Amino acid sequence: MSAQATGYYTHAVCVDHNPGDRHPECPARLRSVQSALEAETFSDLVRFEAPLASTEPIYLVHDKDYVDDILAGVPLEGRAFLDPDTVMSPASGEAALRAVGAVCSAVDAVMAGELRNAFCAVRPPGHHAERDRAMGFCLFNNVAIAARYAQHAHGIEKVAVLDFDVHHGNGTQHSFYDDDTVFFGSSHQWPAYPGTGKASETGRGGVNCNVPLSPGDGSPEFRAAWTDIILPSLTEFNPDFMIISAGFDAHERDPLANLNVQTEDYGWITGKLLSIAKHCCDNRVVSSLEGGYDLQALAKSSARHVEVMMTA
Repeated sequence: MSAQATGYYTHAVCVDHNPGDRHPECPARLRSVQSALEAETFSDLVRFEAPLASTEPIYLVHDKDYVDDILAGVPLEGRAFLDPDTVMSPASGEAALRAVGAVCSAVDAVMAGELRNAFCAVRPPGHHAERDRAMGFCLFNNVAIAARYAQHAHGIEKVAVLDFDVHHGNGTQHSFYDDDTVFFGSSHQWPAYPGTGKASETGRGGVNCNVPLSPGDGSPEFRAAWTDIILPSLTEFNPDFMIISAGFDAHERDPLANLNVQTEDYGWITGKLLSIAKHCCDNRVVSSLEGGYDLQALAKSSARHVEVMMTA
């Protein structure tokens, strides 16, 4: 294993999590990402099977009763609806624990200097899950857990979470809004689900940085949001570790929103974030999959994201 390598964490059970026929957060999403990362371009990825997490790191972010109720409520057959959009199938509990295991294991490997950075291709996604509430297809907030885990397990002082998913990461903001040791930066469509993410939502110490984008906005507006607002704020915060909520549903092809971001914009923002990480936190970056609901756009965009992680 090379300290200059990019790690890749995934697990078959994350495909088995199945919210139902015609649900946008479908198993084919992860299969499309996995298939894209089997190309020769990615032969140097260091591949890991996502381990099964214990509940202890999850308790760092979510109420114990909530976590225990979610895991106890996983159906033996059929489906359990937590809200009209957020659904569990028999594989959902293990999939959620594998997703958490992936991000925590990636943090460990990056902190140990065994990897330069890592991408976690897991589902269910996480950034909408709040302290005691599942929502927006999400059960546990993978990136928020990774941030807290880095602080508690490795003594990291300041963590930055960057989110370019088209939907605002309300759960991540909710986790850290009163904590000035975690920077949260997000570009997202407004108005759109979940209805949070106003520019005025700045959090304790002003380290919560939201840039709403209007329906129809594309590459110029997306890049300006990061260049003019989020990246300077991130640089000023000067984090010791960086985590990316890698949602690809701002893409022009995506059916769940109305932005016109291009595949290469994801390569661009990945490069910008890694450039900052090189100077402030010794390249320590972990990225975790969030949204992206057009299979072609998701495959190409996630591949471009990982390609830049491997070469930047």
